[in-house]
Amino acid sequence: MSGPDGTDPPSDAVFEYDGSGELLVTEAMITSYRVNGYVYIRKLLSSEEIAHLNHAIDESAELKRHAFGRTDDQGRKSEICVWNHPGDDVLGTVSRTRKVALTAQQLMGGEEVYHYHAKLMMKRGRIGGAFVWHQDYGYWYNNGCMFPDMCSVFMAIDDCSTENGCLQVLRGSHRAGRIVHTTVGEQAAADPARVRHLSRVCPRDLVQMRAGDALFFHCNLLHCSANNDSDRRRFALIAAFNQRANDPLWEHHHPRYTRLEMVPNDAVLKCTRLNSSSDKWFVDPDADTSYANNETDSTATVDGAA
Repeated sequence: MSGPDGTDPPSDAVFEYDGSGELLVTEAMITSYRVNGYVYIRKLLSSEEIAHLNHAIDESAELKRHAFGRTDDQGRKSEICVWNHPGDDVLGTVSRTRKVALTAQQLMGGEEVYHYHAKLMMKRGRIGGAFVWHQDYGYWYNNGCMFPDMCSVFMAIDDCSTENGCLQVLRGSHRAGRIVHTTVGEQAAADPARVRHLSRVCPRDLVQMRAGDALFFHCNLLHCSANNDSDRRRFALIAAFNQRANDPLWEHHHPRYTRLEMVPNDAVLKCTRLNSSSDKWFVDPDADTSYANNETDSTATVDGAA
């Protein structure tokens, strides 16, 4: 369902996983990623996997201990938990599955990728804040990643609608290249004037999703999300991947190349670990100055959300 201020994703960007075996990445998917800047895959995660993820979220002591908030320019706050290495717990296993990691790799051209980081985004009803227009590469660039050979995978844990702050994208905006980013509240924001100009030539798509749907998108695609003004929460798991050949040139709060051990697609339901047996390297909010991005600091460390 589209609204007066946006459209639904076009049919050439929407695909569906049948839940059996491998997820076949077709030429049509690769074309959509190249032209639209994203690929929308329905039912990437099954209802059973979503239930399993919700149980892990409810019971994981690590998530509760490492979650923190980010405020928007209106003072509303969303919670976030960020980790760098996937680990072997339920949430980390999702990012390691072939239907997530290998799909991202194939959409990016087939070169080896590694897990750059992942995050659980938690917009609670009535209090969840907005995320301003931004590009992920708008600040990953400052982490020493020289090229925009990076991809994010937004996986809906809850239904996402315009009422609870679904993702919005400017279709095709990734082709404009990296845009200068400034600070808005505790967030990095793309230059508003440039966003306004691009919105005249790039359709704004409202990515309303069912729980289990996923959006694979280019790191230069402009995206944002509105407040959650509903009584329903909006949780999402976002995994970010970087190509091995794009290994960052300096140390920062996300990892340099670390070999990613992919697992079969049925590994999520087989996993029973609520907390990883290996160090996930959770991001410390006191050490992460991601929202304080500026163009004069070549070593600024930043992290985005949606």
